Amino acid sequence: MTKPAPHWLPERHLGVAATLSHADELIGQVSDLLFTYQTQPHGVFGLREVRAGSFSRTVVESVAPIPRKVPLLVADALVALRAALEHALFAEVEFLDGAPLDEKAAKCVEMPASITYEKFEQWKKKNLRDRPPSLREGSELVRRIDQLQPFHRLRNPQLHPLARLALHTNHAKHRTPALTAVRLIAMYQDDQMPRSVHDLPMRPEEPLRVGDVIAQTPIGTTIDVTLFPTIGINRPGTDRWPVLIQELDEISNWVRTQAVPRLLTGTEPPEPALPTLPTRYEIAVGQQDERHAISMGSTTSAAERHKQRLTAATARIGMAELIGQTDGAPSEQQITAWLAQLTDEQVLERQSKLKATYTYDPDILLNNIEVLELLRGEAQEFERDV
Repeated sequence: MTKPAPHWLPERHLGVAATLSHADELIGQVSDLLFTYQTQPHGVFGLREVRAGSFSRTVVESVAPIPRKVPLLVADALVALRAALEHALFAEVEFLDGAPLDEKAAKCVEMPASITYEKFEQWKKKNLRDRPPSLREGSELVRRIDQLQPFHRLRNPQLHPLARLALHTNHAKHRTPALTAVRLIAMYQDDQMPRSVHDLPMRPEEPLRVGDVIAQTPIGTTIDVTLFPTIGINRPGTDRWPVLIQELDEISNWVRTQAVPRLLTGTEPPEPALPTLPTRYEIAVGQQDERHAISMGSTTSAAERHKQRLTAATARIGMAELIGQTDGAPSEQQITAWLAQLTDEQVLERQSKLKATYTYDPDILLNNIEVLELLRGEAQEFERDV
């Protein structure tokens, strides 16, 4: 489904849509690498059992190295997102002042990321002699910039998307690319499956390292567990390691749906609602009608597609096992082949018909049996047709 190109985006700012599209493509490349990494046959880390007195400890034996290109692409994506803001601001300054800026004035054009009111006041007073008129205190553009500042977030302004964007890009430009690492965000015993992922106790937000003990049980006791590994990114200067794709998604979504529209229009969401820019449109070819190309763009972000791919990959494994347990089911190879040719959306739609049961509710059990029989039928039909 396509939407009209945003009416609030003037011709002079069409390039910002392309920059945001480029950022989403970079995040898509990160996603592709992470998907391959996270679905490798032997997993992203290895475990071994170590005896300690009357207990058996499950210890991390190995962690698969993350491809070097991941942090490089992450840094590129974040720099592109910051560029979208800086370029939009520069173009708006030149438009409002009615002429190209000289070199001294151009150097004054920057998007601050002030986590305190005092810091923002200092920014407004910098280089007053050379500042272009549209960036002087009391101007409409400075008001718009003010409203985007992290200090307006009263609790933890350093967690504001603009503060995080500045933190990551400053570190990537001047020190090192992004730091990434495997994390184990949660785990549960299979006989104590939670009703929701939100019910899972979160593990410490830190990298998983060789030698870490992730579980301990009495000798002779076997407990099946489900693990939730992910890839984290370090917030420079802190001991925080949020989920990499989530960090990129939160920052890119804010830039696209909040920062750019509010910077260019001065409108405060949600009233009146502004149509948002697409996450991505075709920028690899020259466009005769840029607005039409933008209107044909996708509204699904690379991060959303990544989450869907991982969920569908897990669903394929689980569904193959469940269908294989029904009477008269095709071979595991045939079921896997049938699931593989379905789109991620088709797999997730079929999985949604299977309901989790925590109390062995007979109605839910009967529903799941009926669904599995229908899925078995689809797999059998696929087997006959190939």
